[in-house]
Formats: sequence, C-alpha cells, structure tokens
Amino acid sequence: MAIPGFAQQGFQVMLLWKLGICHLISIRSKVLEDLIGECCGEDERKCFLQLHDIPGGAKTFLLVAKFCYGVKIELSALNIVSLRCATEYLQMSEGYGEGNLITQTEIFLNEIFGNWRDSLKALETCEEVLPYAEELHIVSRCINSLAMKACADPSLFSWPMSGSNNLKNPEGTVFWNGICTSAKPQPVGEDWWYEDVSFLSLPLFKRLLLAVGSNGMKPEKIVGALMYYARRHLPLLGRQSSVESGNHATPGSTISTAADPDQRNLLEELVELLPDQKGVTPSKFLLRLLRTAMIFQASPSCRENLEKRIGAQLDQAALEDIMIPNMGYSMETLYDIDCVQRILDHFLLVDRDDPSSNYIAEEGQLMGVSHSLTPTTMVANLIDNYLAEVAPDVNLKLIKFQSLAAVIPDYARPLDDGIYRAIDIYLKAHTWLTDSEREQLCRLMNCQKLSLEASTHAAQNERLPLRVIVQVLFFEQLRLRTSIAGWFFVSDNLESSQNPSRNLVLTRNDVHGQAVATQDRAIAVDEMKERVSELEKECLNMKEEIEKIVKTKGSWSIFCRRFGFNKSKPSEAKPSKPKNGRGSPTSSAPILNGKENHSGELEE
Repeated sequence: MAIPGFAQQGFQVMLLWKLGICHLISIRSKVLEDLIGECCGEDERKCFLQLHDIPGGAKTFLLVAKFCYGVKIELSALNIVSLRCATEYLQMSEGYGEGNLITQTEIFLNEIFGNWRDSLKALETCEEVLPYAEELHIVSRCINSLAMKACADPSLFSWPMSGSNNLKNPEGTVFWNGICTSAKPQPVGEDWWYEDVSFLSLPLFKRLLLAVGSNGMKPEKIVGALMYYARRHLPLLGRQSSVESGNHATPGSTISTAADPDQRNLLEELVELLPDQKGVTPSKFLLRLLRTAMIFQASPSCRENLEKRIGAQLDQAALEDIMIPNMGYSMETLYDIDCVQRILDHFLLVDRDDPSSNYIAEEGQLMGVSHSLTPTTMVANLIDNYLAEVAPDVNLKLIKFQSLAAVIPDYARPLDDGIYRAIDIYLKAHTWLTDSEREQLCRLMNCQKLSLEASTHAAQNERLPLRVIVQVLFFEQLRLRTSIAGWFFVSDNLESSQNPSRNLVLTRNDVHGQAVATQDRAIAVDEMKERVSELEKECLNMKEEIEKIVKTKGSWSIFCRRFGFNKSKPSEAKPSKPKNGRGSPTSSAPILNGKENHSGELEE
C-alpha cells in the first residue's frame, strides 16, 4: 500500500501530507502531533516536515508509517531494536492509542531475550542506534540474556544454538523430508558460544565477557572465548614466525606491519581483558601475544604486562615458544635474549616470594637420586635448553650468555648436564675465546653435579680448560669410590643377615626371588668395580700428560701440587697404551667410525 506524500532521500525523511491524511499518523505519535500542529498553524493547506535524526532512518520510519496506516508489519530480531528506539523517539505510547507500537515492540523484545540467536542478532543491531539503545537499556538487557545462557548448562534448556557442530549430520541421524528423526540429543561442549560471540565488536565483546564473569563463569572459559576472538581478528597471531623458517620480521617489515593502528589497539585491549589468575591463560598463547605485540610495536606497558604474566608461569612454557626472534633495529642476535632475561627475572621475583617453591638440594641428593620437578627446576631446564639453542649464534656476547645462565640459582639444577651442553656448544661456536674467558665460562657449571655420561664426555673434551678436565676426573673418581663403598657395605649386611640355622620356612618363590636379587647386586658391584678401574686408568693417563706439560712449562708445577698429583706412579696401576691426545682408554671413550671421539658434543 503506497503512502501519499512519502519520499525518502538517504536517511532524511520528508513528509508532505494534506490535512486529512496527517491525522492518521499524528494520532499515534506525540512528537508528530506537535510538529504537525505547529506546521499547520502557519499554512492550513499543506504541511512539510523533515526528520533528520530519527533512529533507524527512513527504513525504520517506513515501518512506523505502515503501522499507523494499519498495514501489518513483520517484526524480527534484525529490526526490533531500531523500531523500538524510533517509537520511543516519536513517543508512541499507550496514551496515543491502545496497543501502540511501544507496547508491541517491548513485548516482542521480551520474547527475543529467551532465544540465543535472536538475542545475539538484536545485540549486533544495537550498534546502528547505540545512543538510543543504551538509553533504553536494550544493550545491557541483551548482554545479560546472553551471559545467562552462556553460563547455564545448555542441555537443560531448549533455546536453539548456532555453530557449525549443529549443522553436521552425525552418524546414525536420519533425515526425513528435512526433519531430523534422531531421538538421541547430541552433546554440546562448553565452548559452544565462542564462535557466535566472536562476531561482536570489541566494545560489546568486552561487556559480554565482564557479564559472564560476574555471573560466575570460570576464568578458563573466559580465556577460551578471548583466545577464539583473538585468533579471528588478529590474523598475525596464528602465524609461527621463527628464525629457522626464515620468515622472521625484519626492521622494514615490522614498520609496515605495525602501520595498522586498529590491530595494535585491538591487541592492547585484549591484553587488558586477560584474567589476573596465575596459570589460567596458557603460556603458549601469552607468548604469541607478546610476539605479535612486538611486531605491531605495541605500547611498552602492554609488552611489560605480557612479560610479567609469562614470567609468573614460565615453568609452563615450552622451548619453541620462548624462541622469540629479535625484531629490534639493531638485530645484534638472532633471538631476543633481553626479553627472555626480563621474563626470567619476573619468574625468580615471584618464586622468591613463594617459600613453598624453593627447593634446596642436599649434598647426598646429588648421587643419582630422582628429583621431583619443581617449578624452579623446570625453568632451569628450560633456560639451559634455550642457551643451547642460542649458543651457536656467533654474535651472542659472552656477557649475555653468562648473565642469563648465572641468574638460575644453584639449587634449581639437580644436575648440570644441561648447562654443560650449552657451554660446550658455545665454546665450539666461539673458538676465539681466550683461556681466561673459557675458564670464566666454565665456572657456570658445577663439576660435582655432572652425570656419569656428562663426566665421561667432559673428560675427553679438548675445548674445556685443563683445570676443568682435572676437576671432572677427580669428582667422578670420588663419586664412584663412594658408590662402590656403599655397595660393599650393603653386600656385607646382606651376607651377615642370612643365617642358615634360623627357624624360618621359606617358600620356593621366596628363595628364588632372593637368589635373583643377590645375583643382580653382584653384577652391579662388578660393573662398578670395572668402571672404577677404567676411571683410575684415565686419571693415570691424565697425570702423565700433565707431567709432560710440567717438564716444558715450570708454571704448571704449582697447579699439579694443588691437585695432589705426584710424579711417582702407583705400583698397582698398569700404564695404558700411549695415545695421540688427552683422551681416555678405548673402553670408555665414544667410538665414531672406528676412532675415538674426544671432542664430540654431548649427546642429549
């Protein structure tokens, strides 16, 4: 039905009515009645009005005009918000007709709030008339409705939920004329609402997260929704930039990528939404946010916030996640060592304030006893592996390597195999280091806390200073002597405790079990004896090499006396065959291609 005198130009609504027709609309709206009354007072033959700021524009006013003319209009979740705001603007209350448009739109809005999809659509349309929707509390009502449904158990309610999982035809489901005949309901996961709310604008999404949080939702679910939203709106977040793949950002590309202020602002806003609880947000996601913040050149406060969050739960991070490429202008090193240093400092600061996290390893616990992985121990292993990865970088300065390794407290490393491996790789890549620098670097590890495998490797490592090699041999021999003495003590106690004349009736299985246990102990004792003998031969060969050096350089005599080396050989020790290097006998040295490997790196 055409409306006389109606024309629309953009969002401007112009009405031209005769006096008889104006009465049909003015009786439903107080605003139009007043405007028409003023206009008709000047010219009784025609009335010309312009409405520039009506909510929803000409499209919404057309629906209002149809309603006034008695034409049936279709209300939906897409037009109800703008129509409700327009009726409030035009003051179409019950005082201007029973069943007026304000009442009908309110009734329809209450019906929409009971449906998830319609509530979501209505919330999205609020942005078109945001000031009016805020004044009428439509935005808050939509958000509260969505928050209530997101926090509730979806299996207890019948509202339709969107999502790709509902559109799939599960196994065993039969469709007849497009109607699902499966009687078994499909399970719905706790993340069913993540995809739907990810299409909201950031201001509305923020308000929805605050609402679900106030309704008692677990922080883990809030973080899940936030992660889904970030992956959708930050495409760079999903890219794994690494030095190995060759796609790390250069200074030029960093500037071009960071030219988008919207992406940078979005990232900074999402970081502020992260819950404060420790361990709620995965460290992998936090490190990706930090890497993206560096590319976008986010504010220093944003990056510092992420570094503190990562540092508080650094024990949950993986090695590949902390391999952050250097994106600064200097590009001194391939990886951002300073960033990892700051994160580690934050972790140790938090760990120092937590007395339950401190773990002091006693001297007796270093002799092959299994250790529980405390957070500090896990971080020590992580940093040792990180140092081994960055050690081949020839631009990595010694002072940076030392400062990062020395921050780890001594009690955090039950074994020093990891730091020894990193030191060995660094020495191999930096062959120009002086003897004093190499000795200074080797002070980072404790030779007493090396495993048997690491000690064997270190004793044959020509890259280590001679002083360190002698210490390794000394402590390994001391440790093995202590171990073999303990085995002898246990063996003697077992023999003395076995009395043949005692009145005990043993079953056949008990006798067999004791015999097997005794045999295993005897084999272990023999192996320890053989290892001690081999180590004594290695130590003897080392003494011979040192004595040769003493003959050529008199300054080594003080060094030999300090470690207790005598020029006379023990009468019971047999000299081994001469060798070309400073290595150990073939029984303990690793063999590669039929030759002894005296300088290979420690195998992981």
